[in-house]
Amino acid sequence: MGNRGFQQGSFNSFRSSSSDEDLMDIPGTAMDFSMRDDVPPLDGEIEEEKSYNGGGIGSSNRMMDFLEEPIPGVGTYDDFNTIDWVREKSRDRDRHREITNKSKESTWALIHSVSDAFSGWLLMLLIGLLSGSLAGLIDISAHWMTDLKEGICTEGFWFNHEHCCWNSEHVTFEDRDKCPEWNSWSQLLISTDEGAFAYIVNYFMYVLWALLFAFLAVSLVKVFAPYACGSGIPEIKTILSGFIIRGYLGKWTLIIKTITLVLAVSSGLSLGKEGPLVHVACCCGNILCHCFNKYRKNEAKRREVLSAAAAAGVSVAFGAPIGGVLFSLEEVSYYFPLKTLWRSFFAALVAAFTLRSINPFGNSRLVLFYVEFHTPWHLFELVPFILLGIFGGLWGALFIRTNIAWCRKRKTTQLGKYPVIEVLVVTAITAILAFPNEYTRMSTSELISELFNDCGLLDSSKLCDYENRFNTSKGGELPDRPAGVGVYSAMWQLALTLILKIVITIFTFGMKIPSGLFIPSMAVGAIAGRLLGVGMEQLAYYHHDWAIFNSWCSQGADCITPGLYAMVGAAACLGGVTRMTVSLVVIMFELTGGLEYIVPLMAAAMTSKWVADALGREGIYDAHIRLNGYPFLEAKEEFAHKTLAMDVMKPRRNDPLLTVLTQDSMTVEDVETIISETTYSGFPVVVSRESQRLVGFVLRRDLIISIENARKKQDGVVSTSIIYFTEHSPPMPPYTPPTLKLRNILDLSPFTVTDLTPMEIVVDIFRKLGLRQCLVTHNGRLLGIITKKDVLKHIAQMANQDPDSILFN
Repeated sequence: MGNRGFQQGSFNSFRSSSSDEDLMDIPGTAMDFSMRDDVPPLDGEIEEEKSYNGGGIGSSNRMMDFLEEPIPGVGTYDDFNTIDWVREKSRDRDRHREITNKSKESTWALIHSVSDAFSGWLLMLLIGLLSGSLAGLIDISAHWMTDLKEGICTEGFWFNHEHCCWNSEHVTFEDRDKCPEWNSWSQLLISTDEGAFAYIVNYFMYVLWALLFAFLAVSLVKVFAPYACGSGIPEIKTILSGFIIRGYLGKWTLIIKTITLVLAVSSGLSLGKEGPLVHVACCCGNILCHCFNKYRKNEAKRREVLSAAAAAGVSVAFGAPIGGVLFSLEEVSYYFPLKTLWRSFFAALVAAFTLRSINPFGNSRLVLFYVEFHTPWHLFELVPFILLGIFGGLWGALFIRTNIAWCRKRKTTQLGKYPVIEVLVVTAITAILAFPNEYTRMSTSELISELFNDCGLLDSSKLCDYENRFNTSKGGELPDRPAGVGVYSAMWQLALTLILKIVITIFTFGMKIPSGLFIPSMAVGAIAGRLLGVGMEQLAYYHHDWAIFNSWCSQGADCITPGLYAMVGAAACLGGVTRMTVSLVVIMFELTGGLEYIVPLMAAAMTSKWVADALGREGIYDAHIRLNGYPFLEAKEEFAHKTLAMDVMKPRRNDPLLTVLTQDSMTVEDVETIISETTYSGFPVVVSRESQRLVGFVLRRDLIISIENARKKQDGVVSTSIIYFTEHSPPMPPYTPPTLKLRNILDLSPFTVTDLTPMEIVVDIFRKLGLRQCLVTHNGRLLGIITKKDVLKHIAQMANQDPDSILFN
């Protein structure tokens, strides 16, 4: 390749084809695992030896080790590439060591050292403040826009239904949701709220507003930020494992996700805002990282911040700071050192405090469905709690299979080309079916709050319409009572709601709008739990003399709490879908504020996980990672097959030879030709093609940037200039073009295994060190390469899955 051609092509001409994730099935591929910063440059490397350069004119001036000064772009990563964890950690250690050494030299350097140490905590403070503020804004806006579908406040259109009636002087306790200041759309348009026509007007306006909100949401996502769709948790898990998706955590994604999340929740679709709030918090963390050099220039350090931001996201989503930290540790984080644990806790604390200060629901709580129970549970109740766990596991496995099948159909058929139409059709169906039923018409968070509620004397809900036949009352607690007409009516409506939620959620999750799964899953479990709880309550009331009840449930006592069953059912279904255990129990505990219900929650969560795992090993987020072909190496799965590194490495027998560079015999033209004719993200460097003795590994991106930089800074570099990676220049005849020394971009310690290394060890190495690739040798001679994608494909092949599905889409 000529000099001129390469200059015209420039770095951008290779960028689109240099993704290491696209090369995995090509012999000689590499995923840029480089540990060059683990080996500090020797003093001799930056000195030039005149005697070896052919004795020509000004030989020392004709050589160039132009990497004495850092070159912008060297050591960075392309989009859809995996970071080098070891190199990034080594860089941070070098940076910290340099700051520590300089701090002893002057007061200013000491102040800089202290500010560097404090910057992490300051960043956590900013993430917590911004995440909590955005969560409060989303909660308030979604509450107002949800009520907008049913009517408007004449005193001020910015008031939601509840706030509108708070200061009204014409509200009775029984009809506290009705006040003259709040007008339904039929009252505004036809001046009456009675009759069939008024019902049709309200119905039409409800569907119209839902369609408008959904259309705005999907249009904004499609036009401005395609990455703002979905829950974001599968992608965040992949990013935290080291994968780079440029723009996924950018400012446009944050702005559009915040706006469209409000619109999507307000449309009445069967989705939640809790999962997307994790994405919003991680966007805040990523953007704020750019204010601090320590995190802006180091991808591994940035991922520590994103882990803490994920904890802050769950903290504001559920009002559960401790649960948020455990969620980040258990569910999303790939690398979670102790320091990140402390900072996650601090970020979650600040976020929860900020949201509490905003008080979006006006109840001094962080979530709409906070509840407190006071009745203790009995040992026999573990049986229905375990039944709820079984239901949650079955629902989770069913949902994952059907949702993944539908999403695969969306990706592989014409359906995926019409996201706006799909969203509008699902919204229309949801709104039309939801309006006639008050439990589907209300927001899902309000429904969960209603189901969790422990009925009191002053409750006017149909779920609390019991016949009041008091014989005794212990400590002010209401005894179990026979169900009234309202309870039976509510049971039928809840049964229909359960069917609708189960079916419609399958088609809603995965559409091109922000959509969380926590709230719909909790709603399904809460409905099932409330139905079972009311059934158990009535059974205990009418048959308190049965052997299973008479020892602990006497007539007139408060034995069964249906709201507790709803809470346990919610935990079971959420656990069945996500496979969370510890963090789930802590989140539910923080929602209720009751330590005594930890055992029922643990029993239901573990049962649902066991049942769901028996029917399918993957949670919903892992299933979507696999569906999208993200290069995510699951740390929880064991590799138990007896294969060797030689069985997986590339090239295989009869494949073309591995593409390599030699240490001191290739010209600039030779290297440029290899770069232009291949898509590999890196190249092994050997002593010679004959010996194949390994010297190191060099990244494609670093090669391109370094050669371009040399051409700009040194006039004598031409296509016939020799590139060498050794410490000293090779002997050259007189009057040859100047040589180009690229030793400083060479990784002198690439990770290697022998050809007989068991794959279970190789897989463990990839998981625990976050490798991008390792080289395979035999007696010091280079044989091949194993990349992360090769490992993933091999695991899929061993599990009888399609190995070609491991391709980022």
